[in-house]
Amino acid sequence: MGGHFDIPKLESRIKELEEKINNENFWNDYEEANKVNSEYSNLKKKVNKYNKLLDAINTLELLKDELNEDEFNNELESIKNEVNLLEKETHLNGEYDNLNCYLEIHPGAGGTESCDWASMLLRMYERFCEKYNYTYEVIYEGAGEEAGIKSATILIKGKNAYGYLKRETGVHRLVRISPFDAGKRRHTSFASVTVTPEFNDTPNIEIKEEDLKIDVYHSSGAGGQSVNTSNSAVRITHLPSKIVVSCQVERSQLKNKEMALKMLKNKLYEIYLKEQDEKMNVLKENQKNIDFGSQIRSYILEPYKLVKDNRSNFEDNDPEKILDGDIYNMLDYNLKNIKWS
Repeated sequence: MGGHFDIPKLESRIKELEEKINNENFWNDYEEANKVNSEYSNLKKKVNKYNKLLDAINTLELLKDELNEDEFNNELESIKNEVNLLEKETHLNGEYDNLNCYLEIHPGAGGTESCDWASMLLRMYERFCEKYNYTYEVIYEGAGEEAGIKSATILIKGKNAYGYLKRETGVHRLVRISPFDAGKRRHTSFASVTVTPEFNDTPNIEIKEEDLKIDVYHSSGAGGQSVNTSNSAVRITHLPSKIVVSCQVERSQLKNKEMALKMLKNKLYEIYLKEQDEKMNVLKENQKNIDFGSQIRSYILEPYKLVKDNRSNFEDNDPEKILDGDIYNMLDYNLKNIKWS
């Protein structure tokens, strides 16, 4: 169990935090003091839990001759489950891991093929939410010209949504026999996924009305079907940063504008944090080209079946299962094997 937890390092950090807490000027910066207290409390809980589990393992070792096989195995399984939970908590310790998240999907070059692949990814994440008790809301979905989607944004809500999904940020590659190719040839398609936290508070962000270009238009779902006959969908372009956000989830133009402004403020706050102290280094990973060689993961349907994550070397020989939303094991594996700033 010790291989997963650097206890001396954690205890050293706890001592550092205790020294800060005991400083007479500790509460002069209320916001910083709260952060220190929160980190201190979380680390103490983890170390205490670790020590209790270690005691439980030692006790079980002493009692193994007195317990029958079923009793021993049940106790051992219980301890293993607790260790797994502690390990997971240790990995989900990023400042924003506990937050909800926005997940955006954009097709790469390749027209209909890539648009269709983007819609497959959207379905994969929606099915994941349905299977694992996360809720999601489609904030924006722009239909492709022939099939699929040009872009989509969904808001995913649930415990540690950002912590689990942030490693999905990057380029996703699909290899398959194209359903749009009369010659039944094999095609490679790319789409990018960007995952950002939904911040509970976005201070220091001022948005001036003159910096906004606001367009309204008819809402439409994938395939072009009408959602609303009025001009309720809203697209906002923030002229200084060139950030574009869209929302069509509500029938009210005003409510769509409010949601779009919230998303814009969220994106600007993320940039603000990066400029302040590079807390959001993840943004640097989003600036890759959506083309061959830059993918984080490949989904191969032909000539063989395989899903492979290029960063963690996670592999699964059932891509249909993955694309149907059964991605929890992959997310859990990547949580433990991909470093994230």
